Amino acid sequence: MVVANARAAALALVFATAGCTAAPTTQAAEAPAGTIALTIASSNGTHAFAVERAKTEEAQQRGLMFRTDIPLNGGMLFAPYPPKGPPREASFWMKNTPSPLDILFIRPDGTIARIAENTVPQSEAQIPSGEPVSAVLELRGGRALDLGISEGDHVSWQGRPAK
Repeated sequence: MVVANARAAALALVFATAGCTAAPTTQAAEAPAGTIALTIASSNGTHAFAVERAKTEEAQQRGLMFRTDIPLNGGMLFAPYPPKGPPREASFWMKNTPSPLDILFIRPDGTIARIAENTVPQSEAQIPSGEPVSAVLELRGGRALDLGISEGDHVSWQGRPAK
């Protein structure tokens, strides 16, 4: 019985860690339930993420408030932004958000217009996009710098309208 339990535990460990890597993946993987696959093509490769999607005004107002469990390659995509109407300038804040975030403002053509890196948790200071955007991506603070993601890089995701 002890051997069977040890064997089952070993197999569980193998399956649980089979997909773990220290380096960013270069291809889109299957997104976990409740998320969509998103990729950012930058000068040093393609970076894959599995992000939650905020489509409604209510979901976009809540965003990642009160969250401390943002996965390394996770986050939240606000798309379309705004939920109704054409692209517009966006302004975010970090009120009730205990974790630093990288906020990527995305143009209608899918390129990154601006990156606000490692935003200050709980701050009520406005974080503007600087130009009209059609989507906004929030990632764990520091990920853009860690992965070499820059303004002008291209973002794509499941269900993004082709332009």
